[in-house]
Amino acid sequence: MSERAEEILCEARELLSRAAASQEVERLRVRYLGRKGAIAELLASIPNLPAEQRPAAGKAANRVKAELTSLVEEAAGRVAQREVAGGATFDPTLPGRRPPLGHVHPLAQVLEEIVDTFRTLGFSVAEGPEVELDWYNFEALNIPPDHPSRDDFDTFYVDERVLLRSQTSTVQIRTMERLRPPIRVIAPGRCFRPDTEDARHTAMFHQVEGLLVDEGVNLGDLKAVLHLFAREFFHQETEVRFRPSFFPFTEPSAEVDCTCPVCHGDGCTTCSYSGWLEILGAGMVDPNVFDAVGYDSEKYTGFAFGMGVERLAMLKYRINDIRLFYQGDVRFLRQF
Repeated sequence: MSERAEEILCEARELLSRAAASQEVERLRVRYLGRKGAIAELLASIPNLPAEQRPAAGKAANRVKAELTSLVEEAAGRVAQREVAGGATFDPTLPGRRPPLGHVHPLAQVLEEIVDTFRTLGFSVAEGPEVELDWYNFEALNIPPDHPSRDDFDTFYVDERVLLRSQTSTVQIRTMERLRPPIRVIAPGRCFRPDTEDARHTAMFHQVEGLLVDEGVNLGDLKAVLHLFAREFFHQETEVRFRPSFFPFTEPSAEVDCTCPVCHGDGCTTCSYSGWLEILGAGMVDPNVFDAVGYDSEKYTGFAFGMGVERLAMLKYRINDIRLFYQGDVRFLRQF
């Protein structure tokens, strides 16, 4: 009887060790531990043994039954784990797999680079609300009521007095209301205009506006600051030039160009063979703006400038469509 029990145990152990599927383990469980299985037959034969052999036979059968139950559970767990892992055996000694990490968006990278550059020049960062009052977005910036930028097709209005800011120059006004000169700040942030989306325009974009106010500030200071910025942002051979322009909040005003970062001023398709690319607008703060915030325009002078982050990023990385920044295509984003 004991020999038969050991034979059943050895046979079951061998078959269970080779089992590769849950169905196979279940079939072996029924074969050995089922109501009509090998162990049930073994237990049923004990009453036919001589009385003196029955205790030992019963003890051997119960021991084998317990071991078989443990072997079946172990085999079932092993097979289930393999099936969950797609057939691969899990090795707990292997190092874990790191999930892929993201990285900073190219616009955020460029914005951070711009901010860091101006911080080295002594500028601090100021922020303001994206939902603004007409006073900060237009009136205090010397923009008259009949200016085209105040029309519905050029500004998102919430009501007659409240709007989505169309420029971060609003932060300059808020800063001057709060602080007295000397002031040296930049104002990065999102702006909104109802532009038709195309390769160069989106309804939401990023700007960095700058403001410096003190006694004796002149146009040469403005050119020096922007020249240093252009050389740091593009390359050390970059030159800048000022072209006369008009902005309501600066006088005199200028469009600022830099030598093409692709051809370094020699002329190429990027700069239309002119050697120059427009990068921002700037000028000396109009005295009317100082009067609006309570500054003495006879005592203080200052300059202001504003640049589009998307435009600078497109120039630096030779990107031909602004919409690529916002489509979320990882094939584009992972390049930066």
